[in-house]
Amino acid sequence: MTQTDKAAKIRAGQGFIAALDQSGGSTPKALRLYGIEEDRYSGETEMFDLIHAMRARIVRAPAFTGEAVIGAILFEQTMDREFEGAPSATYLWETKGVVPFLKIDKGLEEAANGVQLMKPMPDLDATLARAVEKGIFGTKERSVVGAANAEGIEAIVAQQFAVGNQVLAHGLIPILEPEVTISIADKAEAEAMLRDAILKHLDTLPEGTEIMLKLTLPEEPNFYAPLVDHPKVMSVVALSGGYSRDEANDRLSKNRGVIASFSRALTEGLSDAQDDDAFNGELGKTIESIRAASVAG
Repeated sequence: MTQTDKAAKIRAGQGFIAALDQSGGSTPKALRLYGIEEDRYSGETEMFDLIHAMRARIVRAPAFTGEAVIGAILFEQTMDREFEGAPSATYLWETKGVVPFLKIDKGLEEAANGVQLMKPMPDLDATLARAVEKGIFGTKERSVVGAANAEGIEAIVAQQFAVGNQVLAHGLIPILEPEVTISIADKAEAEAMLRDAILKHLDTLPEGTEIMLKLTLPEEPNFYAPLVDHPKVMSVVALSGGYSRDEANDRLSKNRGVIASFSRALTEGLSDAQDDDAFNGELGKTIESIRAASVAG
């Protein structure tokens, strides 16, 4: 199956993209929400083994298939590991029908001009080459908008597109993720600046190329419709951003053509202590609710 087949699956948009890409900084919280406190592991190796076991349990669940979960974003370590004895990206696509993506950013710089840019990625070309070898379809890179600051937002979008062009050069599809913090007082103003900056930079992309966007659910329904409809945008996906799953699903359902790419909202209600029947039942209900909200708009 080729990149073309995977692209067709994403374009059809009949489901959502699972974000299974917690990194070193966010893994302790993800494990804690899953019921694993820090006294149950010692050091990063044990921590990453436990989060991989959680991810493996999620992806092998009966409801986790391409009928509802059209894509999954992986942490780099996950790409290099296995699910059910097969390379993770291979398992996702060939067994589950789920398109694999790779998180490529290395975390955030300190805040300046109301935003947090991405830290440098000096080994990115080597990582992208490995991703291609492993059957990855695309990538995801996150930075954060913390204020309606025009200079900062322009800088964040310029950086996202620069890295996105580097990804495109390897034949992969980049998901650009300039996340707007949901708690800021000037969220709507920041979203307006962000949308304008993205539209301007989309015009600089070479003809025939496409990117994806991962954005915070906007204050105004369908605010990102010009991005959804843009010929150089394959798909617009939404992060849950700290909203509860119910609120995230409600906001998502009001945005035409936008599908979910949830992380914490996907794992909400799951626990290490659950037996497989309880775990799979809870995850099944969650997957159906997110899929329904994704295709409702």
